[in-house]
Amino acid sequence: MADTVPTPARAWRLPLVLAVVLACGIAGGMAVAADGDWEITPDSTAALDRGLAWLAANQTPAGNWGSNDMGLVATGVLAFLAAGHSPGIGEYGPTVDRALGFIVANAKPSGLLNIADAHRDMYNHGLATFVLGQAYGMTGDPRIGRTLDKALKLIARTQGPAGGWNYVALPQDGDLSLCVMQAKALRSAVDSGLEIPPEVIEKAISRVRMHYMPADGNPNQPEPQQRSLPGRFTYAVGGGNATIAMAAAGVVCMQEFGQYEDWRIAKSMEPVMAAIAEAKPEASRTGKLPFDAYTLNYVAQSLYQVGGQGWRAHYPRLRDCIVVSQVYDPAVPERGGSWVAGAHVDGLPGQLYGTAVAAFVLAIPNRYLPILQEGRIDDLQQRFAAPR
Repeated sequence: MADTVPTPARAWRLPLVLAVVLACGIAGGMAVAADGDWEITPDSTAALDRGLAWLAANQTPAGNWGSNDMGLVATGVLAFLAAGHSPGIGEYGPTVDRALGFIVANAKPSGLLNIADAHRDMYNHGLATFVLGQAYGMTGDPRIGRTLDKALKLIARTQGPAGGWNYVALPQDGDLSLCVMQAKALRSAVDSGLEIPPEVIEKAISRVRMHYMPADGNPNQPEPQQRSLPGRFTYAVGGGNATIAMAAAGVVCMQEFGQYEDWRIAKSMEPVMAAIAEAKPEASRTGKLPFDAYTLNYVAQSLYQVGGQGWRAHYPRLRDCIVVSQVYDPAVPERGGSWVAGAHVDGLPGQLYGTAVAAFVLAIPNRYLPILQEGRIDDLQQRFAAPR
């Protein structure tokens, strides 16, 4: 990607909506506020505030949360950005600054954003790059821009022959979770006005389509037959590990690259929305989310990105399940405000992950992030692979 990803040293700060409109040409031109109390309620606002307060109170002086996993640190940043807190500005400005500073300070000379186990290279890298892209779009900070530039070039260098990525930072193809994470990072760069070679994104979209599996297990049959069957995006090419998380993750990727009419989106959303409908509120305030944090992150984003009646019908249930499960005791408010990851991550890092994802989901209706702006980005359809 050499010489194709400029790092504009903008010394000023653009208002968020203006930055997004200039960078992306979003239809409608302006961010759309929450649509009413069906999206945001007093209880969800209070839960979000408590979650952010917990994250701020438990951040270390180094800017992380007791973990060197940059993906987790970036998730913490994302919660604050989604709630409208920019680095260096306002109550949580120092919190966001420290966390971004931790990521930037620990970037490797190659551009890699991972200092944990090498088998987390590209997962941590993709997530951290995605968040840096959102932060750069909000601030134009040249320090973030320089790190983002190198991170994006590494993503292009490590793309596998078939358009995917692997856990280790080598040019190899891997599972859908790695492909989607890098694709989100690339879209984040587009949001921030950076130029990405179209062939990199086109290959990534093609790779995501390879992960779609019809219910009869035959992805090679004619497309009309596939459309007549249920199906979803899956973890492995060939249909392995057909989880709700991967069905939603594939949808998020396709939506964010303007593939709005791709028939695989609606097919994959069927099991996602069915799973939300079955979610049970956890009333004991144990911090248990309606899905583990990893799954919840993709479920909520897919629901929002597809929008329409599905978002209106299912987001309130998802939101209320999150609110009622938050660890909180009105008698001892300083001890509350968190959620737990539920899988994949334990201890304080697990609380960070669960709390950051829950706060992010509660903040989605604010639409502060570039990635969450309303309106179809028609330019993406023109620049990248057309729906097939």
